[in-house]
Amino acid sequence: MSRPFLIDTDAGSDDAVAILMALRHADVDVRAITVVAGNVPLAQGVVNALYFTELCETDVPVHAGADRPLLREYVSADWFHGADGLGDWGDRYKPQRAQASELHAVDAIIDAARSTPELVIVTLGPLTNLALALRKAPDIIPFVSRCVVMGGAACTNGNVTPAAEYNIWCDPEAARIVFRSGLPVEMVGWEFSIGEFVLSLDDIEYARGINTPFADFAIDCNIKGMRGYEIQTGEIGISLPDGVALAVAIDPSICTASSRHYVDVECDSELTRGMTVVDKLNLADDERNAPVWRELLSNHAKPTICWELDAARWKAMLYQLLR
Repeated sequence: MSRPFLIDTDAGSDDAVAILMALRHADVDVRAITVVAGNVPLAQGVVNALYFTELCETDVPVHAGADRPLLREYVSADWFHGADGLGDWGDRYKPQRAQASELHAVDAIIDAARSTPELVIVTLGPLTNLALALRKAPDIIPFVSRCVVMGGAACTNGNVTPAAEYNIWCDPEAARIVFRSGLPVEMVGWEFSIGEFVLSLDDIEYARGINTPFADFAIDCNIKGMRGYEIQTGEIGISLPDGVALAVAIDPSICTASSRHYVDVECDSELTRGMTVVDKLNLADDERNAPVWRELLSNHAKPTICWELDAARWKAMLYQLLR
């Protein structure tokens, strides 16, 4: 029996790969794609998401959501993904027929959670839409079976500042709402999009050899991001953080080591804005630290943190779904 997914996305080039994986997996039933401003402005993100559904020949509804963070000035990641989010290929990736739903993304999330038993929510961008849904309808929390978040960096450096990963940094207040909400959050951090998790030149050649429209799109739309990743890290390859998170959403056993901890998000310091502060040693229970963590302690919100991940299995799943 297929599992119902709702994917919240900012529809950049790594989101494209993740969404293709979900739409093409036989055991996943994508009920809705909700779009948030992040990698690209909202309108462009909606266009991209519609293209993804057309490429996969599905009629999954696409819903436009928040066009800015809750409190912050919106800052895109177009330097990395391109102005269109997909590598600046002009009109190459424009939908021909698909149109967005008139239902707002926030309401789509609420409706899906209330009407879909065991719904799995996967977030691939800033958490603005989900935070707004939780504020509007906190009753949806018990209906969500899993909430897999591509975001943050667990006890390590980020990709937009030394402290923070972009999705959390872009809207830290929204992220704080989600992490404190009591949702069954599973955090798959940016650390799983570097090193062995990156598609190497050999991996890229192998993917090219699959020779399907899906494989060609997955590589082509990430070529600009590949250059951005090299500038950012000095490594050569295609980094696909959203694809990794989606693989964990499909098969949780790809995450080979995890544990539950309180997590809070820094919203006050500009130096560490968006930092995902993981209580790895369970220090929140120490009376010296309890006042700082009291709100988290009161609702027992302990997200699951992925600490280790099987890179070979994530890549094998990707290749299978691109065939």
